[in-house]
Amino acid sequence: MDFKRNIIITGGAGFIGSHVVRLFVSKYPDYRIVNVDKLTYAGNLENLRDVEREPNYVFVRADICDYERMSHLMREYRADGVIHLAAESHVDRSIRDPFTFARTNVLGTLALLEAARVYWESRGEGYHGKLFYHISTDEVYGALEMTRPQGIEPPFSTSASSGEHHSAYGEEFFSETTRYNPHSPYSASKASSDHFVRAYHDTYGMPVIVTNCSNNYGPYQFPEKLIPLFINNIRNRKPLPVYGKGENVRDWLYVEDHARAIDTIFHRGKVAETYNIGGFNEWKNIDIVRVLIRTADRLLGNPEGYSDDLITYVSDRKGHDLRYAIDSRKLQRELGWEPSLQFEEGIEKTVRWYLENQAWLENISSGKYQNYYESMYGSRS
Repeated sequence: MDFKRNIIITGGAGFIGSHVVRLFVSKYPDYRIVNVDKLTYAGNLENLRDVEREPNYVFVRADICDYERMSHLMREYRADGVIHLAAESHVDRSIRDPFTFARTNVLGTLALLEAARVYWESRGEGYHGKLFYHISTDEVYGALEMTRPQGIEPPFSTSASSGEHHSAYGEEFFSETTRYNPHSPYSASKASSDHFVRAYHDTYGMPVIVTNCSNNYGPYQFPEKLIPLFINNIRNRKPLPVYGKGENVRDWLYVEDHARAIDTIFHRGKVAETYNIGGFNEWKNIDIVRVLIRTADRLLGNPEGYSDDLITYVSDRKGHDLRYAIDSRKLQRELGWEPSLQFEEGIEKTVRWYLENQAWLENISSGKYQNYYESMYGSRS
């Protein structure tokens, strides 16, 4: 079967990647979507059970750092687009093991870039109709100051639908022109990969786009991250470890809204541009925890305040940035994207999903699925 487009999506078995794969497979039956994932601890093919038998979906187990394998896949599937999400992404893990983050996030991105460049140039057609879309993070920008603008009250920022952008926590926001200032091995590795992507455009003329997104939440997130971890701990009456005093502020975006943004930018974004993707939705960590407690206790049938005693304050993380806040008005203004869900609605859907999908949560938490992958795929497909 001839497909209109052949797109490689890396990290497609992970949290954000699986939502992007599902959206593209379902929305574009005339596209062949090739999901390339190493299936490390955070990659789970159960995330894609609903599309795994679709005729336009292909899964390949492979390591993006394997340049020869990436080159082969580019040729085998005649890829004209790459949406690159594969990454090590947990800050705490990067502090313990920075080399893994440098290898995957920097060298893996470089291997993909070079494989795409060599294949596209070898066809003698130039770069027409090709795109390398690199997904990054707001953490590359560093941290913002915490101030209280007059007349704006917490716990969350106002919508930017009016063209204005206000926050209860500060007057500054990360824009597409904000200087990079990473503070953790994770963010440093992502910043480096961003620079490589832009360098391939400047040096070789490769068509690239970079997006920097705020914190995502929603179904299928690996339970080392705050929201799924705390939902599970509330259900099981386990401590809720909060760094420092819980004063750190993050901008939160529902994962399906991020997938929609990626779809919009892939098809209509301008080559060599950067787009910030955010939810206009800032919350202190401690306020997030309280919302999770209230929502989970209500859905579990617990009395109000039942799980408040689970909050446990722990020593702050090294290099812990105080505030992130994305200004995504460029994306809204130029391409018409904006978040579809208010945070309370998204949290309700998210908590309900984790409580109703305990088998998925227990399977991924136990790591049993890893043994299954080894028996099915070995070290590579």
